[in-house]
Order: sequence, then structure tokens, then C-alpha cells
Amino acid sequence: MITTAFAADIAAAEQLISTAPHIRAEQDLNEGHQYLAASILATLHAAWAAEIAAPMFITGAGPFTKQGLDNPDTLYFSAAISDDAEYVVTGKRGTTTDLSFQILAGDYTDTNVPASVAAFDDRDLDIAADGTFEITFGPEPAAGRRNHITLAPGSSQLLVREVYNDWTQQRGTIAIRRTDTAGAPLPALTTHTVQRRYAAAGAALVTRIRTWLQFPQWFYLNLPVNTLTEPRLTPGGLATQYSSVGHYDLADDEVMIITVPKSEAPYQGFQLGSLWYLSLDYINHQTSLTTDQAATDPDGNIRLVVSERNPGIANWLETLGHSRGYLQFRWQRLDRALSIADGPTTEIVRIADLPSKLPYYEENQITAEQFTARIADRQAAFATRMLG
Repeated sequence: MITTAFAADIAAAEQLISTAPHIRAEQDLNEGHQYLAASILATLHAAWAAEIAAPMFITGAGPFTKQGLDNPDTLYFSAAISDDAEYVVTGKRGTTTDLSFQILAGDYTDTNVPASVAAFDDRDLDIAADGTFEITFGPEPAAGRRNHITLAPGSSQLLVREVYNDWTQQRGTIAIRRTDTAGAPLPALTTHTVQRRYAAAGAALVTRIRTWLQFPQWFYLNLPVNTLTEPRLTPGGLATQYSSVGHYDLADDEVMIITVPKSEAPYQGFQLGSLWYLSLDYINHQTSLTTDQAATDPDGNIRLVVSERNPGIANWLETLGHSRGYLQFRWQRLDRALSIADGPTTEIVRIADLPSKLPYYEENQITAEQFTARIADRQAAFATRMLG
């Protein structure tokens, strides 16, 4: 059977899930199996949708295909490219905070982070008054051509990110075509092609699970628990993105207070992640906040409260039964380097002591009805984003 090898790879991926070192409870395993289902969906989609001769953007990590501590505030798109061909990318700029492009050489694996050979945002482009734009990518030097990006040897993937600080903003449009094959018919499927695509999906599935179990070992779990790093350029990431990362381990009656200055950066966001290195449910729960969504105190600081129990605070981040997990700040579209003064500080306190630990506790309180309304706003904004 053509799918025999793919079925074996699913079994291998399930074994990796079932034996993951962080599993302590049934919830961990159940979420692992959910992650496996999402990964099967994503890798099959990528293997069958990607056409090197007729590329198109496909959605990357999303609410049902999560990977790599996906950002709740970002729409991800990717297209497979070849370093010896020319491509034309057209689109219309939406009203989102950031629109950025990145070219990778290679893929993420459990032993390698792919090289980022180019990264830029729409400020480097000529965009028409109506928001439309056209970018060319190819092996030739720019030689004075505007909106042309030279593909470095090994370029294999074009990533596009639309980032929201305000979830009610309007997404844009984007498309890609390869100039030397545009309009040409694709060859008919052969048995070899079918086998190759199932094999690619299976290999990608196992690699995906291995990679994102290993990734936090490099960048998170070697840090002291219940702390966050000072802001730093995101490894292998965007040219104007800084991040601050950490991991937490909280008792049921403990909360983490995170204090961070509200930045002048157009995008500043915070999120929680599970030990599967996935975002928590950010649609139906408040597990992430941007500066537009968060309450800012009169002293210019944002104080976030991470806990399992509801502290009655507007900036509560729900851990959803995860006593351990990952912490991530991102700043994007920056015009300057960030320093330790721009970064977060943390404090672990008992939930009963929270009123005395928050300097603006009275101003930060929120009723159950008001919090429910916040969640309803998140749900509505996200539904519009998905269909926009």
C-alpha cells in the first residue's frame, strides 16, 4: 500500500508524543495527541499543496496547525521557492501593524536552525497609495531595481507574516507566481509522485515533532525558572524583532507578576505556551495580550498576572491547567535596539498577597462580566481575521 510508510511515520510520531519527557498528567498526553493530529494535517497539506513549478502561499502555523510557539497575533504564510528562478509577489497592504518577509535556506530540524538569508518589512518597499505592491525575487542582482530581492544560494522558502497589535484591523492580500512557469500545465500525477509526497509528509511529521521538542532545550529550559531574559534579537528571526523568553513553574496558589514598560514599538505582545511549545488557546481564553489589549498603569508600565486562579485583574493570563509552561515577549517594527531597561521583570507571590503587590491594584480590577466581554471581543475579532 502506498500509505504504509506514512502510517509507520505516524506511529513513530505518536511514540515521540507518548514518551515526551514533560508529560506528567492526562491533560499533557491528550494535548499531545491533539498536537499530533494538527501536525498530520499540516504536513499532509504542505506536501500536497506545494508545487515548486507553480508555487502558492499556504497558511503556516494557525489555531488548528500549531507549531513552534506560534504567535497569536500573527498570520503566517509560506511558499516553496528555488534559488535559480524568479518570482513575482503581489498584494495589497492591510491595516495590520506589521507586514514582514523572510527567506530561509533549509528547514528547521532537531539539530539545525535554518539560515535566514534575508529579512525585511514593508517599510523597505515602494507601496502605492492604495496599498498595492509588487516585489520580485530572483538570482539576479537588484542593479537599481526597486522592490527586487536577490535570492541567495540555497534559498528554499519565502515566509510572510502579518502581525496585529489590534485584532480588529484588516488583513491584506498576497499572491506569488513563478515567471518561467506561469500558465504552464502541471504534469499528471504518477505513482512515483504520489509515493514521494506521502514519504515527504511522513518524514516532515517526524521531524516536526522532534524539532519542537528539542527547540526549547536550546533556548528556554536552560534558563532559571520563573525568569525572563532581557530583550534580544530573535535568533534566526526578523531583522527588527526582539524577544524575551523564559519558562514558569507555579503552585496553584502562586501568581507571577510580570512588569514591562509599554514600548514605543508599534507591536509589543506577550503569550503563554505549553511544554509542547505551542500557544495556549488564545481565542476562547486570555492567554496572550498586546499593548492594545492590555491595561497600562499610570506609571507607563504594563503589569501582567500569570496564574491558574482568576485574580480578578484585567491583565490576567490564564494558564489553563498548565502549572509549567513557556513565556514569550515580542517587539516588532523597531527603530532602535532594546536594552534591559525595556525588558520585563518577574516576581512570584501568593495570590492572597496580590493586592499589596500591585501598585495600582484598585485600577486593575475587573468583574466577571467585564472579563467575559473581553473574551467575546477576542472571539469576534479572531473570527473576522480568519475570514477577512
